[in-house]
Amino acid sequence: MPMESPPKKVVLAYSGGLDTSIILKWLETELGCEVVTFTADLGQGEELEPARRKALEMGLPPENIFIEDLREDFVRDYVFPMFRANAVYEGVYLLGTSIARPLIARRQIEIAEMVGADAVCHGATGKGNDQVRFELGYYALKPDIRVIAPWRDWELKSRTDLIEFAERHGIPVPADKQGEAPFSVDANLLHTSSEGKVLEDPGEEAPDFVFQRTVDPEDGPDKPEIVTIGFEKGDAVSVNGEALAPAALLNELNALGRTHGIGRLDLLENRFVGMKSRGIYETPGGTVLLAAHRGIEQITLDRGAAHLKDELMPKYAELIYNGFWWSPEREMLQAAIDHSQQHVTGEVRLKLYKGGVHLIGRTSPRSLYSEAHVTFEDDAGAYDQKDAEGFIKLNALRLRLLAARDKRLGRN
Repeated sequence: MPMESPPKKVVLAYSGGLDTSIILKWLETELGCEVVTFTADLGQGEELEPARRKALEMGLPPENIFIEDLREDFVRDYVFPMFRANAVYEGVYLLGTSIARPLIARRQIEIAEMVGADAVCHGATGKGNDQVRFELGYYALKPDIRVIAPWRDWELKSRTDLIEFAERHGIPVPADKQGEAPFSVDANLLHTSSEGKVLEDPGEEAPDFVFQRTVDPEDGPDKPEIVTIGFEKGDAVSVNGEALAPAALLNELNALGRTHGIGRLDLLENRFVGMKSRGIYETPGGTVLLAAHRGIEQITLDRGAAHLKDELMPKYAELIYNGFWWSPEREMLQAAIDHSQQHVTGEVRLKLYKGGVHLIGRTSPRSLYSEAHVTFEDDAGAYDQKDAEGFIKLNALRLRLLAARDKRLGRN
């Protein structure tokens, strides 16, 4: 069987760091293809112009370098829809890395079609989830695209191999890269995740220097802070009465959460590829937003809809974690979730204090709460307590029949 011919032009997801710079040069020297780089600003907190300069230094023409600010798209079209579902993976993880991958994959495919590329490339390793997330996105959006995954294909097996390759091809190696990096970091506007190296023993507490986005909760202010978050149809639209666009709103919640040490998570999770891995996550604004969204749903969402959402949520979260954002089942679930949010409008008040987010009040013009029905005082006929007797007897009927049968058969 003949070997597949090399691609002619590849769109590379490019950070400007050492690893993706090596991949860029490897694509050129080993596969002999033209490279187009794509760098997405998702709010990772880094200046991205150095990525442009690095790509230029690597010999790429300016027209082959794409750097785009996608922060608004990221929060509006990915983070907010996910938060309408209250999605958490394995009960605690707010899916900060997972939700960024479908957007990057979509834009890579769009650029590939724009420049006439026949392949796309990512820098994810063969051990992790990201390779799956990127590639499921690529294939869902362009089924005939060719995918290059260097970590699965090349002969560079260690950090030493990478550095030797870099030096051989004149790629500058930062001083702190000459040895082993202490841990790996992925960041965007929703969260920061840290994995590997000093974090690989799950029995050892993560060192303080791992945390980059939050203060130690013990060092947070000694006085609680009250914050009010406004919602319209399930999406947050204001903080303390100030209307904000999605990215600006999440950025504001991040600042509040950071100050109070909110959103730290030490998780030993189950990767889609089968192994367990330890991640240290910081999701300050997202943790505040999740508590607020659940709070506004408490007063606006019908019991049946709320309980069904909670049943659907683990499946929805798993689909995002595993990379199936573009699948029909995720879209079906999203349609149901979005329908449930039509009346999820109002305001929530939260108290932020030393790592904790405490719901202290919620109001809504679409409220389902009726004080007249729940009061311990005279309800002026709003609720007839005698109705409860028949309700209880009907629900007890099957239990009474079961008990009678068991007694007849002499069973305890």
